[in-house]
Amino acid sequence: MLRVLFVCMGNICRSPMAEGVFRHQANAAGIRDGLLHHLFIDSAGTTGYHTGESPDPRAQQTALKYGIDISELRARQVTRQDFADFDYLLAMDRENLKNLQRMGDPAHHHKVRLFMDFAENCPGITEVDDPYYGGAEGFERVFDIINRGAEGFLKYLQENHDFK
Repeated sequence: MLRVLFVCMGNICRSPMAEGVFRHQANAAGIRDGLLHHLFIDSAGTTGYHTGESPDPRAQQTALKYGIDISELRARQVTRQDFADFDYLLAMDRENLKNLQRMGDPAHHHKVRLFMDFAENCPGITEVDDPYYGGAEGFERVFDIINRGAEGFLKYLQENHDFK
């Protein structure tokens, strides 16, 4: 089973949206997630400020507008064990990428990547900006970027992993 962890700072905006969007896309492609399936998908934050909280209401509303319910997700902080347990730890931006690299054992650095590195259809967009301090339009923009990044990552996985 392939294990994927989406990571932002607080795990209440970008990474739970990425978890929900990617799960939705993978399921639509016939790749099921969960312990008895091909994928295990999760999200976490590099900080523990929001541990136990549900995603930001604006993130929930934006995702739900596209048929993706992330209301049951709960924020958690990345642990050292995550570096051993997950095959991909995907940072939403360079700051969180650096934080992940500092947190993890150098032997696992090859698992830590920038999420948007997989996006083929987002020229010039290399990071998913944090929409927390903006309005609803910022969450819409971030959702669109995450959606395109998830499409690219799913394509990458389909080309590089056997889901049979």
